[in-house]
This record gives sequence, structure tokens and C-alpha cells, in this order.
Amino acid sequence: MSTSTGRTASTAVIIINRHGQFLLHLRDAHKLICDAGTWSLVGGAPEGDENLDEAIAREIFEETGLVLPEVAPYATTKAHGPYVTEDNIHLYTACWNGDARALPVSEGIMFAWFDLATMDQLSMCPWAHEAIKSHHAERPVPPVPVPRPVGGHGGAGAVKNVIGAHLFLERDGATLLGRRHPDVAFAGDAWHALAGHVEWESVGACLVREAYEEAGLVIDPADLQLVHTVHLLDDHKGAEPRLQLFFAASRWNGEPEILEPDKCTAWTWWPLDALPEPMVAYTRAAIDGIRAGTAYTELGWDGPGRPEELLT
Repeated sequence: MSTSTGRTASTAVIIINRHGQFLLHLRDAHKLICDAGTWSLVGGAPEGDENLDEAIAREIFEETGLVLPEVAPYATTKAHGPYVTEDNIHLYTACWNGDARALPVSEGIMFAWFDLATMDQLSMCPWAHEAIKSHHAERPVPPVPVPRPVGGHGGAGAVKNVIGAHLFLERDGATLLGRRHPDVAFAGDAWHALAGHVEWESVGACLVREAYEEAGLVIDPADLQLVHTVHLLDDHKGAEPRLQLFFAASRWNGEPEILEPDKCTAWTWWPLDALPEPMVAYTRAAIDGIRAGTAYTELGWDGPGRPEELLT
């Protein structure tokens, strides 16, 4: 946050993301500035003939490089302590859902997202901490679980999605499903499409490999066509989001065989209007979507609505 000379009013913005987290800025520790070495809010004092609205828009852009479409006045608070030059702080609110670590740092040390509980463990600017707590008490944002990035990559705004490749075969009004072994970690004893996780390969190459390894089917990648996508978030804590891609094969060679009996105990052609139970829910949703001629389904994505709803 910038300092000014002689003004008694300044600005700051409480920026919230869809996960109920707040954007904080770590201030320089070894400068003669107010709240040195603490986590605080983006903001600063007006310059020249700027009004407060113009000042906060400029400060947001100068400190983060962001141009936020809706920055709304919220409240006024008081700053105090050494080197405070503007004691009245006019607070604003805004929404943004990006990666804090990717923001340019024109002043201070870094940006990061924090939830309210974590803030209690930080060295925080006192007035900023109180302002955020007051805002949360008045307008609580239900937290949405943030999937834990794999291998230390990703962030609050950009997380890895696991990609699954699935084969949809149709013959005489029936589709091929496999019954999963009861001892597998996922969906034991349930019916599921032939599928696998995409490794260091294209999705098409993964599906060709899995079809041969699991069932002895030989498929040319040129005969595959994407027919449905399910964007899935499982309901257990810490689940990673998954893109489940379903491809239809226009032709193939071979009849399905049980080649991995520790994973699949049966291959059966099931009529599309009489699918079995139990069945993996997202596979059923994908088949329903294919039959309806739709391209995309979302499952498990419950949370706050439009970004502006976080401010009201």
C-alpha cells in the first residue's frame, strides 16, 4: 500500500475469491512505512485531484496489474501506529479468482490468498485484519474446498485437473461396460466404461493403449471421436477435479476379453435403455448425455453463484 504526504484519507480493497479466501499483500519489512513487514490490503492514498474511487482503481492496477470490473465501496476504518499518514481508510470490496502468485509485484514482497482461520496465524496489519473479520461477519462467504495441487504445482486460481479417457462402444443398441473387481479402490463391483488415466501421452493414444491392455481391442486413433465430457468433482474432502472424456469408436477389431482380472471381472454388452446397477454415476451421466446429443455435463460443482453475489 502506498503512502502519501499530508492527506488524511486513504483507500484499501478487500478482494475475495470463490473459495472464500482474501487477497493479502506482504509489505516490505525494512522501510520507514506504516505496518512494515505485515500482510495487508491493496490500496493507497489519492494523488492530485483524484477522488477515492479513482484512487483505489489506480492503486489496484499499479500494485497488481489488475483492472477489476466491480469495485464497490464498503466501509470506513481507522489506521494507527508509526508512520501512518492517512488515518481514515475508505474500504472497498471486489472479486477476483486468479493465481495470486502470478501477480506482478511492483512494491512489497508478494501476494497470496488466505482464509480467515489462517490469518489469525499471520503477522497482519491490525486494521486490515479487523476490517476483513468485520466484512466476513457481515457477509460470510461459504468456503469451497480447494483441491490440493499435485506435486506442489498449481495454485488457488489454477489447479491441475486429472484427465480420464473413456471408450463408448455401441453395437446393435447396446454399449460395452465392464464390472469392476470388488477389491479395487474405486467403484468396486460397479459397472463402468473401459477407461484409464492419461499418462505422458495424448488422450487418443491413452485410449488405444487401454483398450488393448484391458480388453484386447484394437482401435485406430483415427476412428475415435469425442462424444461427451464430464467435469467432475467428487464429494470427498481434498478431491481433485477431473475431466472425464468419452470417445466413440466407429470401428474396432476383436471381441472384449478379460485381460486384467484383478481390475475387471466381466465385459458385457448392455442395452442402452436397460443399463445395469450399480453403475458409476458419471458414466451413466455421460451415456445419457450421448443419447441426448449433448456434449458436456458437470457433476459435483456446488458453491457460491455469480462473483458479484460474494459482495452482497
